[in-house]
Amino acid sequence: MHASPRSPSAAGTRGATKIQRLVSSCGIVAWFVQDATVPSIAMKYAFGGGATQDPTDKPGVGYMVSGLLGEGCGDLDSQTFHERLDRRAIELNFESTRDHLRGALRTLEDNRDEAFDLLRMALTSPRFDAADVERIRASMLANLRQDSTDPWSLANRKFLEVAFNDHPYAREARGTIESVPKIEVADLKGYVRRVIAKNTLKIAVVGDVDPEAMCKLLDRTFGGLPAMAELAPVPDVVAATPPQRVLIPLDVPQTVVTFGGPGVRRSEPEFMAAYVVNHILGGPGLASRLFREVREKRGLAYSVHERLVWMDHSAMFVGNSGTRADRADETVEQIENQVRRIAEEGPTQQELDDAKSYLRGSQMLALNASSKFARTLLQHQLDKLPIDYVKQHNAVVDAVTLEDAKRAAQRLWGQGLLTIIVGRSPMGAARSTTVPSAATSSPGAEQLSVPPTPKMPAKPN
Repeated sequence: MHASPRSPSAAGTRGATKIQRLVSSCGIVAWFVQDATVPSIAMKYAFGGGATQDPTDKPGVGYMVSGLLGEGCGDLDSQTFHERLDRRAIELNFESTRDHLRGALRTLEDNRDEAFDLLRMALTSPRFDAADVERIRASMLANLRQDSTDPWSLANRKFLEVAFNDHPYAREARGTIESVPKIEVADLKGYVRRVIAKNTLKIAVVGDVDPEAMCKLLDRTFGGLPAMAELAPVPDVVAATPPQRVLIPLDVPQTVVTFGGPGVRRSEPEFMAAYVVNHILGGPGLASRLFREVREKRGLAYSVHERLVWMDHSAMFVGNSGTRADRADETVEQIENQVRRIAEEGPTQQELDDAKSYLRGSQMLALNASSKFARTLLQHQLDKLPIDYVKQHNAVVDAVTLEDAKRAAQRLWGQGLLTIIVGRSPMGAARSTTVPSAATSSPGAEQLSVPPTPKMPAKPN
């Protein structure tokens, strides 16, 4: 075991912390923060793959795997496995996103050996018992049927279809009503064999354990995994170019609008400028232009927001709004007006200063608990950022100039919007491509937060 030189960083109320790069004797690498504030350990990790590795004709395999990894392993059936977790207050979770199979472990320091041993068993010897498979399948199908009449799900699904066409990102990550019944145990085992491997593994740990002990836990947990994943190649893709508008008729009280377009990849130098200016247009809170102009001043929408979404092979900006059916046309027009205005004029210096101040403060909120800190450190690794990026973040934000922000605004929104409208009335039908009403019976898409990322950019999404 060895640790790289420690890098100082700020971590909110934690005070100064040290981020170490641990390398275990089996070659398992983890970013690690030793923290005795609370006698617990929080670990976040991810394997490359995710929904992009589902068979083309069976979307939902990775999602089903993520639901079954915690349902029994080795000689422990589902009930016994959960009893072991509950008895020690061990939290063990799995999640399939478009690019990654992610996991999280949280345990008291006293129970660390049992917690990591249960995780090892879940990853290396999942049972996939028939009763558990059918229970998870039934739950997935119930959710998909509910989504088939949910306007938010329909809008997000159609957005992905239009944005990515036949690319794997357009697939239903949670499966479809047609595909989920066809998934077999052999598909689940094949996914585990192809995806869960050491060469794509990224790990972040924050907790009350010394580096030597942590390396032993890493070896015991991950050391026996296959060396190399067998991933199908995924090509880079640019989301469909706006402007486009699609209408899905649906008899619901609230009309839903999803809008977006091509974004900025995390690896591009312009990313931080785009992140800052996007906060000005549609970020969280009450100060964004969209909130102020669409909701506060005109009362057009119940909600309106926008965010950057970046993935391994593409990037988008995506926004959502909910409004009354009789005001949907006006809402869409006002969103388009605000997008056009910031693309043409850019933000003001005051808006830029306020956004920077907010984003500097948000950085601290991502580090004020062990699980949040571990999640942020994992995302930095997935984004290929340096290990001391926590320390660099505020300087990167501050370096964005008004001219940078204006260029980013023009790049993001200069072409207009790809807009999906799901609702009761044919607003703007003359300008819309109407999807046949049969589309309302098709399953919905997952919400467009891909990958799950921290709120701030400096180690964003």
